[in-house]
Amino acid sequence: MKRGIQFHLLVLSTLFVAPAFAANPFLDAKDDKPVSASFRGTEWNDENINGEIPLAGRVVTTRIASMPWGAIFMVEFVDLKSRAPEKREIRPDYYIVTNDRIVLLNEENNDEAAKKIAAMDKPPAFEEDNVYGITSGQFKHQEGLWETTINVKGDLCVYDSVHPSGHFRRIVWKKGVGLVQYDNGYGAMRDGYRLKRVSSKK
Repeated sequence: MKRGIQFHLLVLSTLFVAPAFAANPFLDAKDDKPVSASFRGTEWNDENINGEIPLAGRVVTTRIASMPWGAIFMVEFVDLKSRAPEKREIRPDYYIVTNDRIVLLNEENNDEAAKKIAAMDKPPAFEEDNVYGITSGQFKHQEGLWETTINVKGDLCVYDSVHPSGHFRRIVWKKGVGLVQYDNGYGAMRDGYRLKRVSSKK
């Protein structure tokens, strides 16, 4: 999917004094302790799964860095279980969070990139293609054939990205909660999954 666009570690071209970081309502943490939530949904794969089958697991969200202008979070997908013959794996996502943005960190070595960003005194430049959350209004972006729309309505921020081939990604953030939905699909139901949050615990 649309994960090849690299995140460039450049300071903002327009110089400004970064405002003190106020918690982003859609992705925040009281401390650096991991927070676990149960997710359930379905998965499919036209090679080894007949139709859609139940999929369950946990999402662990951990704040791995805190800066005066923002924070960095790692979102891991663990203990994924279904009756599929091949176990599904979902790689961890890293997000840079500022007052008004949730931005995917998309480097070859996200751990190393996160350390470099955490040492910056200003936010790096964000490519629009990597914006995965906003705090108000609407955001639209097109990268090649990919069309992305982010809408904030009530206590939800909904990220929708689609491709004419049938690829899609949908991510939903909830105020005061964090990630509540994570869907990915490849081709015309060739492979993918849908997961929704059902509970949380520390």
